[in-house]
Amino acid sequence: MYRIVTKRTLTPDVKLFEVEAPAVARKAKPGQFIVLRIDEKGERIPITIVDPNAKDGTITLIVQEVGKTTKKLGTMKEGDKIANIVGPLGIPSEIKKYGQVVVIGGGVGIAEAYPEAKALKEAGNRVICIIGARNKDLLILEKEMREVSDEFYITTDDGTKGRKGFVTDVLKDLISQKKIDHVSAIGPTIMMKVVSEVTRPHGIKTVVNLNPIMLDGTGMCGVCRVTIGGETKFACVDGPSFDGHLVDFDELMARQKIYLKDEKLSTEIYEKQEN
Repeated sequence: MYRIVTKRTLTPDVKLFEVEAPAVARKAKPGQFIVLRIDEKGERIPITIVDPNAKDGTITLIVQEVGKTTKKLGTMKEGDKIANIVGPLGIPSEIKKYGQVVVIGGGVGIAEAYPEAKALKEAGNRVICIIGARNKDLLILEKEMREVSDEFYITTDDGTKGRKGFVTDVLKDLISQKKIDHVSAIGPTIMMKVVSEVTRPHGIKTVVNLNPIMLDGTGMCGVCRVTIGGETKFACVDGPSFDGHLVDFDELMARQKIYLKDEKLSTEIYEKQEN
């Protein structure tokens, strides 16, 4: 059992949990994730490790409440225990000195962008961070991202904070103004697709963190298959980071919609039971 040490509300539907998991905390690296199960009858869901603390034996997780399991997790309190956590899973992000890098986080993807930006900064890069959300109330980890940035930009779709527009608007300006050696983008699939298309003509290495439907997390079930450069890969064991210029984003977005009706029904049944 894995005890919840700390819980914070970042936005109305995004919660931060610090969970006791010493074995995971000792080995986790940027880009890796865990698969958790709330109880014996619960489904398995993947969640990125935001900040492993080997000294305290804890890992920080940020969860957006979008379905039955994440909503149920959102009701848990400090002191409550999670039944199962498996990890760290996935191949760690490639962290080295590239030069001038841009790290982009969209929505809850900012939680995944933060450890990457932090590690790239510690590796000696000049780090430019761009974070974006639909509105100012949905922005998370602004303080943390700013602290690891040499330049920092915010965009919101409605203009309630930072620049009105999209993260790609800022990226286009940066590319026109200075030499960019590496781009890392984490967020909604459509955002990562557009980022990859913006950098492609300039030959800028672009890495994206894919979030396909995932179940087993160890390469056994094949649910998280994605097409990279015309080849089938499994995001859980071959990723989750891939070259954005090789990803078949249209296929990925189609696969992400397969179970939308079932997920909606499951959530509705859970909410009725709780009320």
